[in-house]
Amino acid sequence: MDPKARKTALRGIVYGLYVVGTTGEQGPNAFAANWLTQVSFEPPRVALAAKKGSRAEGEIAASGVFSVNFLPTGAKEFAQTFFGPVHEEEGKLGGYPFRLGVTGCPIFEDAVSYIECRVVERLDVGDHVLYVGEVVDAGVHREGVETLTLRETGFYYGG
Repeated sequence: MDPKARKTALRGIVYGLYVVGTTGEQGPNAFAANWLTQVSFEPPRVALAAKKGSRAEGEIAASGVFSVNFLPTGAKEFAQTFFGPVHEEEGKLGGYPFRLGVTGCPIFEDAVSYIECRVVERLDVGDHVLYVGEVVDAGVHREGVETLTLRETGFYYGG
């Protein structure tokens, strides 16, 4: 198999770019993620891939919960903040205001909408862990706003 062709082909999959919230012993945390998809209508479930061994992946494994914040188009800087470690200061995480949701995970005020999930399945899939989460809460901050995509940012992850 041609590695370049494989990478190019796999990067053709269209992804959103989200800020996923977690909770743990060090308090609220969040990371940028793009491997997310809905996998069931009833019950409502999503699948999320988190990098194996990362702080956030460990927090999801330990707590059994996560939130997904859907960002508005144009929010590249917001998402980019969560590619690295962030810290909580004065009601902000990575400099962005948030509140804790019903799961104890961060819900960002600047998100278009959000979901909160309880983990129902965990699968080791290689260098990432796939979590299937049942949606236990959801909210919309702004209707009719398009959400951020990975392609829009010019970032590449995968392939």
